[in-house]
Amino acid sequence: MTDTSSDTTKHLQLEIVPQRLLKPETAQTLLNEILELKGVVRLFIHGPRLPGTVPYGPAKGTPMTHDSRRLIEIEGNTVELMVSVGSIRLEVTDADVKEQVHEICEKIFSFPFEFREGNFMLRRQTVTGYARFGPDQDPLMLGITDPKGKLKNQVCIIKKE
Repeated sequence: MTDTSSDTTKHLQLEIVPQRLLKPETAQTLLNEILELKGVVRLFIHGPRLPGTVPYGPAKGTPMTHDSRRLIEIEGNTVELMVSVGSIRLEVTDADVKEQVHEICEKIFSFPFEFREGNFMLRRQTVTGYARFGPDQDPLMLGITDPKGKLKNQVCIIKKE
């Protein structure tokens, strides 16, 4: 197995955990302000899934409406929000960017939140990831996908041209 780890081993990993689930408008504002910063390598949101159809029971398969499942605009791209935003994990280049992200959180949140530094995403490919994606997996996708799931349903990739 070849080592496909990139320079992500030098980056700081942060986790923002608000005390409550974020509304789509708040999530959109927060994500856009964070992504404007130079030095954000990758970012993903985590939270309970908002299904588009009823998953089980007598109404299985019928469309389900939820106030939080809506389209938001991130960096000029329209994205369907499929989870209630419970936490945000990101990777930044240095401590200066970390402080800028913390200031953005303090400005936007009117309620308590946790701001942690640690290891929240994989830094190198696992055996399962190697078996699923092969030796040439994009290093930016390490640790943010479910090896058993379908990639198109899990990750929305926004890359600047």
